[in-house]
Amino acid sequence: MARLFGTDGVRGLANAELSPTLALSIAASAAHVLAAHDRSHRPVAVVGRDPRASGEMLEAAVVAGLASAGADVLRVGVLPTPAVAFLVADTGADVGVMISASHNPMPDNGIKLFAKGGHKLPDGIEDEIESGLDNLGTAPTGAEIGRVTDVDDALDRYADHLLRSTPQRLDGLRVVVDCANGAASTAAPEAYRRAGAEVIAINAAPDGININDGCGSTHIEGLMAAVVEQEADLGIAHDGDADRCLAVDADGQFVDGDQIMAVLALAMSDAGELADNTVVATVMSNLGLHLAMRDHGVTLRTTAVGDRYVLEELRASGYSLGGEQSGHVVLPGYATTGDGLLTALRLMGRVTATGKSLAALAGVMRRLPQVLVNVPVADKVAAAESKQVADAVRDVEAELGDTGRVLLRPSGTEQLIRVMVEAPDHDVAQAAADRLAGVVSVAS
Repeated sequence: MARLFGTDGVRGLANAELSPTLALSIAASAAHVLAAHDRSHRPVAVVGRDPRASGEMLEAAVVAGLASAGADVLRVGVLPTPAVAFLVADTGADVGVMISASHNPMPDNGIKLFAKGGHKLPDGIEDEIESGLDNLGTAPTGAEIGRVTDVDDALDRYADHLLRSTPQRLDGLRVVVDCANGAASTAAPEAYRRAGAEVIAINAAPDGININDGCGSTHIEGLMAAVVEQEADLGIAHDGDADRCLAVDADGQFVDGDQIMAVLALAMSDAGELADNTVVATVMSNLGLHLAMRDHGVTLRTTAVGDRYVLEELRASGYSLGGEQSGHVVLPGYATTGDGLLTALRLMGRVTATGKSLAALAGVMRRLPQVLVNVPVADKVAAAESKQVADAVRDVEAELGDTGRVLLRPSGTEQLIRVMVEAPDHDVAQAAADRLAGVVSVAS
């Protein structure tokens, strides 16, 4: 049977793959596992969710599962994923549970667990929780049953943390924020206004159904138009659970996660905050980021695709900035996970601190055309290791030289080889990618 926990918790179609019964069992098993690891006190759990309709049902199941296993629950309601991670540390809780499917469509939902301190739950603990689903042991009774408390000041505590983490005021800045009708709908406008910005919030009226629906970081076009229409200095886009941040400059031009990391890296380098003058990104980050960091004397380390790998490298090596092109940016000195609101505040702070426009700051990096072709194959391992493919890659790399890049990698979930080519010109990148895709297809 496939592992229940993926790279970002448990996800699936709500009330189908991810049923209330499964949610209750996961929560109860998590409480039992935590209690077994530390019997000095009753476990305490922080539970939050995004506003999708199924979250109400799954929150009830998770809370019931935790309390039925003897854990006390601090229910924080609709808040961003990074807020739940922060509150786990801030309250001294033993575990955090975020009910969200992030940028996925509304019918999906998910359960993400955080360990003590707000860090990602180790794989070993996830495995223990999964193996315990069918053997929950004896349920407590009487006074041993967990109690449930609503934390009424959860948003204020999180907003205060954000402001402490971004001392640069945003006075005079006019910003449009697309909240994706998600977990940021109250938190983001509140935090940005407290920091001094004039805020125009769009897609900030969640009804349980409209989360990520044609809006937010996966549908940036609406924000582009709104920034120009409102004559704003910039725009910020979040996804459904607000762990990501993408941006738009005053001219309505898209600023992606790589460009945001470039801006933050130079800001932190100037302030002496960039540990070992190093940034961590994935192999899919644009070549433009590599070139921009090289030109400014910043080392760029790359990991496999996925925020978990970025987090692992940041923690293992003590670096202070990492992230993905998708806008999932991690600042370990201030947060244990990607925090879209923190990223936005730091980015906007750089604008006000320098007096430069976002376009000027993001211009430090030229985003090269990037073409990705997915090639179905019979055997992805054999195709990836083919000498014919390796020779073709070497030929294309020689033709591109320092001006381009080739990346071939097997899909983690499908019989596909992903062929990515970057070049100064889109047509050149497309031609090279198509050529390599043809070789991969024949080699398989």
